[in-house]
Amino acid sequence: MKERNLTCIVCPKGCQIKVLFDGEGKIKEVLGYTCKRGEEYAITECTHPRRTVTTTMKTAGGIVAVKTYGTVPKEDVFKVMDEINRTRITRDVKIGDVLIEDVAGTGVKVVATSEVQ
Repeated sequence: MKERNLTCIVCPKGCQIKVLFDGEGKIKEVLGYTCKRGEEYAITECTHPRRTVTTTMKTAGGIVAVKTYGTVPKEDVFKVMDEINRTRITRDVKIGDVLIEDVAGTGVKVVATSEVQ
């Protein structure tokens, strides 16, 4: 039986989770979590992992820190980064401003986490 060991990142407890798979690669059992969110994290991480992307964008006034407002499929992270790197902002930016409405077709926004004037 195949297994995968994870450290849960949902809360500061950092539960050590073990996911057991059957012979066909389907999840058979999840062990070691202490809350429902930990179990959900482990299942998602093993079946369809997602990531929050944090980076910077160029603006007319300098560089602004940004992040995705939600998670994107792990396999799309490089497409997301490509679009962010190609985008140039030509206005003042405030924290929380939406800079890209639907990054790389993921349905996720990119928002500013710092300000540039």
